[in-house]
Amino acid sequence: MKSKLLFLVTLIFISFLSCKDVDSEIIFHKSHEASRANVSFSDAVETDDLLFLTGQIGKDHKAGKLVFGGIEAETKQVIENIKAVLEHHNLSLDHVIKCTVILKDIKDFKAFNSVYTSYFTNKPARTTFAASGLAGGASIEIDVIAAK
Repeated sequence: MKSKLLFLVTLIFISFLSCKDVDSEIIFHKSHEASRANVSFSDAVETDDLLFLTGQIGKDHKAGKLVFGGIEAETKQVIENIKAVLEHHNLSLDHVIKCTVILKDIKDFKAFNSVYTSYFTNKPARTTFAASGLAGGASIEIDVIAAK
């Protein structure tokens, strides 16, 4: 009797697992910014309960150029750009679970971090490193993963 019950429970468990949708839909979202309509990458990629944003630099998309004012100004603009993409998808910075930060100069870490921590009060996981050059002459680039 116990073996039949165990078999039945196992069968129900296996049936439950097989009901899970393994063919998750992947949606490639174009940018909401007109100036980025024809770029060769997606602004965000959505799958299951996650939204993967493309990296943002401190570019004012309306003006079409990097903001002036150094690493603090660029960091602020980067995060404002991220906020705009998230808001376009009905999310906020509170939905961010992972950030990858690339600095042109690791000596900018303290100044970057002072701006960053004022925006990301939920403290998502983060990786920060420096690279010798970033797109568009930027001093910083950040990409994020957000949970829906």
